[in-house]
Order: sequence, then structure tokens, then C-alpha cells
Amino acid sequence: MEETEKKTVDQTGQKNNNEKESGKVTENQNIEEKIAHTEPTVEKSGQSEKNEISDSNKKKLRSRKGKPDKLADENEALRFQLAEVQDKYLRLFSEFDNYRKRTNKEKVELLNTASAALITDLLPVLDDMERARANFVQSEDLQSFADGILLIFNKFSKILTAKGLAEMESTGKPFDTDLHEAIAQMPATGEKQKNVIIDTTEKGYTIHDKVIRHAKVVVGV
Repeated sequence: MEETEKKTVDQTGQKNNNEKESGKVTENQNIEEKIAHTEPTVEKSGQSEKNEISDSNKKKLRSRKGKPDKLADENEALRFQLAEVQDKYLRLFSEFDNYRKRTNKEKVELLNTASAALITDLLPVLDDMERARANFVQSEDLQSFADGILLIFNKFSKILTAKGLAEMESTGKPFDTDLHEAIAQMPATGEKQKNVIIDTTEKGYTIHDKVIRHAKVVVGV
């Protein structure tokens, strides 16, 4: 009876040991399976990281390759714009130079034409002076000669007035540096004569209100 109980106890212990060993084996198998499943995941994640790094490097290379091309295009565009600006500048300079030459030529022609027109109007006065000189040689009538000279002078004055010439009235007027040129000073007899023109030694003239000759005057001080 005792032997039977020992056998039963031994069998039960053996069974428990076997179950423990089988449990350990099963646990080890589960661990190995987890490891086996984990390693490909790690490898895949490492591979994906490598792929991402490779893609980023490719993008950087493409961007680096693209930058020189972009700069080259911008430089080419700037060169084209510079060429256009230089061409416009040369054209404008040439046009302005032609305009300047043309206007200078027109001014010279205008002055020559004006001079020719004035001389043409003065030719009758020259003819009258020649006739007066001839009559003076042949005639002894000084009064007629004087009257003829006066007529010629009036005719000459009318022609110049028609051209816009005007005589300045200076004597008795206040001295004005824009109109007058003081050649002498004279003590004033009163306060009213100070800085006033006492005498005119050479008349001044304007043409269309523009001074062409300043009057030479004597000023009271």
C-alpha cells in the first residue's frame, strides 16, 4: 500500500516536472517567435530609413543641380535686359544729338534769315543816303540837304521801330542796374537827385522789351 502511494506521488511529481519543462519549452518558442517577428520589422524600419535618407539625398542633389540652371537663366535674362537698355540709351543719345545739331542749324538759319530780312528793309535807306550825297555834291542848298537827311533819319527810325526796336528814356529816371550802366557820378543838388540819372551819354535800346544795349548814364549821389 505504501509503495503504491509512493509510486503515485512519484508519477505526480514527474508529471508536474514534465509540465513545467513543456511550459518552459512553449515559453521559449513564444519568445523565439516574437524575436523572429520583431527582426524583420527592425530590418524593414532600417531599410525604410535608408530609403528615406536616399530620397532626401536625391532631392538635395536635384535641388543643387536645379540652382545653377536657375542662376544661369536669371543671368541670361539680366544680360538680355542690359542689352535692351544699352540699345535704348544709344538710340536716345543718337536722337538727342541729331536734335541738337538740327536745332543749332535752324537757329543759325533763322538768324541769317532775320539778318537778311533786316538788311533788305534797310536797303531803301541806303539808296536815299546815296542820292543825298550825290545831291550835296551838285547842290549848294544846305537847307534842302538838311531836310533830306531828316527825312532819311525818320525813315530809318520807322523801319527799326517796325522791327520792335524801342529807345529807353533814361534822364530823370531812377538808376536801374538792369537797364543802365553808370559811367560817372555827380554830386546831387538835392535829395530828389540822389540815385537819379542826371545825364545820358549813350542811349539804351530794347527789342520786344528785351535789353539789347544798356544806356550809359551819369548818376547823382
